[in-house]
Amino acid sequence: MRDYKQEYKTQVKRGEHESRMERQRARRTLDKKGVDRAGKDVSHVVALSKGGRNKNGIKLEPPSKNRSFKRNKDGSMK
Repeated sequence: MRDYKQEYKTQVKRGEHESRMERQRARRTLDKKGVDRAGKDVSHVVALSKGGRNKNGIKLEPPSKNRSFKRNKDGSMK
């Protein structure tokens, strides 16, 4: 059986929780504005993994563009 409390603590420790909340806030912002985001992804102008936040800008992109980036040899985003 999965220990969800432990998983949550691990996510918080690695900083995943804050990034997830930032993504959720971006989606909610567009929903409040009445933007139709059907079939699109909300992307950050500066990636969250690169230190970006919602205040740096968000945009709608097709999933194919938002989920494919050039990578370094170690798998991190260029």
